[in-house]
Amino acid sequence: MKTTLINLLNMNLEGRQQYVAEHGDELLHNMLLHIGIPENELRDQLNYRLFIELLSQNQLTVEQMNNTAKTLVENDYLYSSIHEKESDHVFTRSFSALWLTGLLHADRQLHFLNEKDASAILNASASYLSKEKDVRGFVGEKGWALAIAHGADLATAIVSHPAFEIRLSPILLQGIKDSFWKGSVFINDEDERFVAIVEQLINHDFPEEVLIEWIEQVFDKLQFYVMQVGYTPQYFAARTNTLNFMKTLYFTLKFSKKAPEVMGIVSLMLGKWMKQ
Repeated sequence: MKTTLINLLNMNLEGRQQYVAEHGDELLHNMLLHIGIPENELRDQLNYRLFIELLSQNQLTVEQMNNTAKTLVENDYLYSSIHEKESDHVFTRSFSALWLTGLLHADRQLHFLNEKDASAILNASASYLSKEKDVRGFVGEKGWALAIAHGADLATAIVSHPAFEIRLSPILLQGIKDSFWKGSVFINDEDERFVAIVEQLINHDFPEEVLIEWIEQVFDKLQFYVMQVGYTPQYFAARTNTLNFMKTLYFTLKFSKKAPEVMGIVSLMLGKWMKQ
């Protein structure tokens, strides 16, 4: 498989197009089988890179893109062993989210998903961020996992898609809040990825009062936890994640000059919690 991927990446555009025209279905099948293999070069530098090149150069058929998107939201891919924290299945989940993000962005231009299929895929993938438990970033020789970061990218792609329905917003916002409480402090710019989800919601004219209520609930959870359980390591990790997210959200809104009421409540809450 590695030799095939290397050869295809080194081919000129015409040669690759001819190969994909003759062997595209088999190629995609084998690429999906290797989507989460715990080997950095094969999974990330070859397999994922080729997929993105095929997608960006319009070398996949409508049917191939459609079938791939439907496959990725199945239990063997995006939700593969979703309840496990530190197994190699994280690479399958994380890169399924990454591939699916690419497909959703491509569909905004190419419209290869019909309305029913697009809605089903958005619905199926909306709860991924909440359900993902593996918070690891770089995993030694196996490379980057980044399931939470890729899950946030997928959530942003969901909101950006024309088939997005506002009823999915609470699920996506819950995914952000749940991520703060997964027991680890994020160090790979996850806060910026979370904020991108909120940015897209604001671009959809999501009501500021609903976002304000959600922000208050995020801080309420911290308050209730420390009152009922105390100052545990999980609390301090959640507090750090929450404050990092809110700081990034504040400056994002300040620079974009959007959602001034949301920016105001974020500023107020930061002033309160950074003194504690």
